[in-house]
Amino acid sequence: MKVVITGGTGMLGRRLALRLLAADELVGPSGKNEPLEHLTLVDAFTPAEPPPEDPRVELVSANICDPAVARRLIDDSVDSVFHFAAVVSGGAEADFDLGYQVNLDGARNVFEACRASAGVPRVVFTSSLAVYGGFRDIVDDTPLTPQTSYGAQKATGELMVNDYSRKGFFDGRSLRLPTIVIRPGKPNAAASGFASSILREPLQGDTVNCPVSAETRMLILSPRRAVQAFIDVHNADAEQLGFRRGVMMNGISPSIGEMVAALREIAGDTVADRISWEPDAQIQWMVDSWPWYANGVRGRELGFQPDASIEEVIQTFIDDELGGQIAD
Repeated sequence: MKVVITGGTGMLGRRLALRLLAADELVGPSGKNEPLEHLTLVDAFTPAEPPPEDPRVELVSANICDPAVARRLIDDSVDSVFHFAAVVSGGAEADFDLGYQVNLDGARNVFEACRASAGVPRVVFTSSLAVYGGFRDIVDDTPLTPQTSYGAQKATGELMVNDYSRKGFFDGRSLRLPTIVIRPGKPNAAASGFASSILREPLQGDTVNCPVSAETRMLILSPRRAVQAFIDVHNADAEQLGFRRGVMMNGISPSIGEMVAALREIAGDTVADRISWEPDAQIQWMVDSWPWYANGVRGRELGFQPDASIEEVIQTFIDDELGGQIAD
C-alpha cells in the first residue's frame, strides 16, 4: 500500500506514521489488510521532531494550498490519504483568510487530487467537535452548528467528504476529535492549547498560566487513543459508515480543576503549584463554544475507546513522552 499523510510531521501525523510503520499493514483496496510499502509525510513546516527512520518513508516539504502540489503528491498509485494539515482553532479565528485558505481550500485541493486519481483512495479527514458549537451534550444526531471559523471550516470539509464519497470520487470518512491532551512539544496557537500546557509544563519543570476558570469543562482525548481511532475509522467498511461519513470520537470531560487535582495527586504539590491563574476572556469564550460531553454510539460500534480517566491521560504522557520521569 501507498499512504500519504498531510501534516505528516505534526504531533498526530508523526505518531500515526510510527504506528503504521510498526503495524506494517492497513486495510487496502481489497478490503483486507495489505502490507505498507510506501509512506509519504507531507508538511509545509520544518519538523519539530525527526521523521521516522525507515526506508519506506518519504518526507516532502510542500504546501497543499497549491492544487498542483496536491495532485503531484496524490498520484494514481496512492491507496489512502490521512489529511491532518490545518490551521488550528485560535489561528483560524485570528486570521480569517488564512483559516479558509488552508482548512477549506487546502482540503478541497486534497479532495480534488484524490478525485483525479485513477483509483478510489480512502480519505480520512480530520474534523473536530468544534463543528457542534455550544451544545453541552452531543450525540450522533446533534446538528452541526459551529460558532467559530475553525468549526465552520471543518463542518464544510465534512460535507465535502460526504458528497465526494457519494459521487464515488473517493471513499471518505471524517473523524471529529475532542481536544487532544496532553500534546507533547511546544505550545501551538490552538485556543485549547492551555489544556495540555497546564499539565505538560509543570511536569517538565516549567511554570504556566491557566486562562480559564477551574469550573470549565473540556472534552479531551489522549494522543495515543486518537491515533488508534484514526486507524479504526480508516479500516471501517464503507457500508458500516453509510451516507453519514462523519464519526464522533468520545472522550472524557474533566473540569480544569479536576485536571489540576489529578496532576497534584500524581506529581505532588511542587509540580501542581507551578500553575498560575490569569483569565483570558477570548479563550474562555471560545472554549465555552465547544461541547462538554459526548455520547457517540457509532464510534463505539467502530471500536473507538476513550481514555478511562484524566489520571490515565497524565500517566500515559509521563510514560510515553517523559520516560517515566517527572521534573523536580
